[in-house]
Amino acid sequence: MDQITFHHDTVLSDVHMLLPNACHLMTYLNRVGQPVFISKFKILSSAERLDNSEPNEDRGQDTNATQGEVKKEVGAVNVDTLLDEDGDLDVTHRPRTMSTEGSGRALVCPIILQQSSPELEEEDNTDDEADKCFKDIIKIEHTMATPLEDVGKQVWRGALLLADFILSEQLMFRGATVLELGAGTGLTSIIMATIAKMVYCTDVGEDLLSMCRRNVALNRHMMEPGGSEVRVKQLDWLRHDFCTDADMEFSWKEEEIADIYDNTSFIIAADVCYDDDLTDGFFRTLYQLCSNFTHTCTIFISIEKRMNFTLRHMDVSCDAYDHFCHCLSQLQELVDGRCSFQVEQLPSNFEQFLLYERIEQLELWKLTATPTSF
Repeated sequence: MDQITFHHDTVLSDVHMLLPNACHLMTYLNRVGQPVFISKFKILSSAERLDNSEPNEDRGQDTNATQGEVKKEVGAVNVDTLLDEDGDLDVTHRPRTMSTEGSGRALVCPIILQQSSPELEEEDNTDDEADKCFKDIIKIEHTMATPLEDVGKQVWRGALLLADFILSEQLMFRGATVLELGAGTGLTSIIMATIAKMVYCTDVGEDLLSMCRRNVALNRHMMEPGGSEVRVKQLDWLRHDFCTDADMEFSWKEEEIADIYDNTSFIIAADVCYDDDLTDGFFRTLYQLCSNFTHTCTIFISIEKRMNFTLRHMDVSCDAYDHFCHCLSQLQELVDGRCSFQVEQLPSNFEQFLLYERIEQLELWKLTATPTSF
């Protein structure tokens, strides 16, 4: 394999597409034959952080000035020199290059270093000790250009937005027990574990959960100072109970289930609502958990509002996002005597600790679940 091949059902996260080619290192093939890459995400220092609460007036003035200079420059050129013999605009294209310097979208030309094996899945992290000295570097194994059913193996902007929020509200989460639904690669759980006491990192699929467990091991040095723990577990939204079969990998122990119901203060989920059936399963799971709590629980959900052109509407629509909002409304209006939900959208102007494009379509929602008898 000398470059990524795209098919009609291929999905690629912008987070990976915008990373420079040099940041992509293919480490092995997973159990289903997908290439696994490793990328590094840096937690920005206070001097490097982007303050999204500042007005963009100065930036707009600079942009307008630049545009004015460009217009003057174009106006000074003889229009005839830009046309070919047929009167069409003659555009000089920039020569293509395979250079990996800079941050352009160069082709990813990976080299497979090793194949996946049971020994590889279980062995301790053997990366250079020098990498562990950098407490602000998160290393994440992920795949790229996956089918829709495997998008959890990629890193998405919604996870980075939620991670930013966690880092900006450290006092809120310090020492807490947290449950993440649809954790994917585990990036958000790893960030949370630098602050919280216990994090249950859940998803479905043995291959995805194995990758998530390896990511937790890769970043264990970030959790050790605070004595935090991340437990990777299976939680299928389309089932109605926890998997407690001891013969199954990533199954639950009875004491862990009891800990979830007795001590979970926060539930988090990043960019998990992209399919209507999964969205329904997510909200059913959320309700079943919160209705069995004896205490108030706060839920934070990040989502990217993705717009697509559909033949059904013959227009741009956001069907997955619209269904998500519909489920939020249903949850808030639910009256069954067991649990009540308050829903609000939070502003996304908190500090940016991770480097990515925080577009206006990224949203953060807060749900407060309160037992009726509370």
